[in-house]
Amino acid sequence: MTRQLELLRPGQIAAEIARCPRVWLPLGTIEYHSQHLPVGLDGLQAHGLCLDAADIAGGLVYPPLWWGTGGGHGDYPWTVMMPDQTEIAALLRQTLTRLQAFGVRHAVLFTGHFADEQLAMIATLANDWNAAGGPLRALALGVNGNTDAPLPPDHAGRFETTLLAAYQPQTVDLSQLPPPRPDEAGEDPYGAQRHAPDHSLHGIFGPDPRGYIAGEAAGLRHTMAAWLAASAGPL
Repeated sequence: MTRQLELLRPGQIAAEIARCPRVWLPLGTIEYHSQHLPVGLDGLQAHGLCLDAADIAGGLVYPPLWWGTGGGHGDYPWTVMMPDQTEIAALLRQTLTRLQAFGVRHAVLFTGHFADEQLAMIATLANDWNAAGGPLRALALGVNGNTDAPLPPDHAGRFETTLLAAYQPQTVDLSQLPPPRPDEAGEDPYGAQRHAPDHSLHGIFGPDPRGYIAGEAAGLRHTMAAWLAASAGPL
């Protein structure tokens, strides 16, 4: 049986929640990730990792919430970013309220969009929710939280390119990136120069994805999923 909640009938959902009362809530946004990656990357990687973690630790996976906030590049092409956390937090609080009423006892808010504002939003939401003392406990995590990952987290760089390739390889096309220019050698991979539209790595903050190694994708996926499942812990 699939763990995608939206594909299940009510009886199937109730049976799985009776076995393991946990729901994973993947969060992303529609956001420019340079020319070689799809704009839905954040939600796609979060959803894939939640499904893998649910296979390990149990529970069901909610559809991704395709809205995010923060990051400082809301004016990028095909990027729809909420100006603050108000509406997103309201949606999440209502979701937690209804999940609690359905017997869910653990909800994992897991964001693939890990701007500081987004991480702060889910951390505050989880803390406030848990302080109320209800039967459902919330946990807030971001894809950048695994300090033992074999690649460092980035934005559209080698980490995100490799992780998405493990789930949606057909969406990754490195041929869409131009070759490096000599004047870009030695630059800070997280520097402001990559905001410039004429930069060969426009919108990429982190190691050059043109160094992507296909054989690393499966290992990164396994490591990240195992970390996420372990972070959720036993019920």
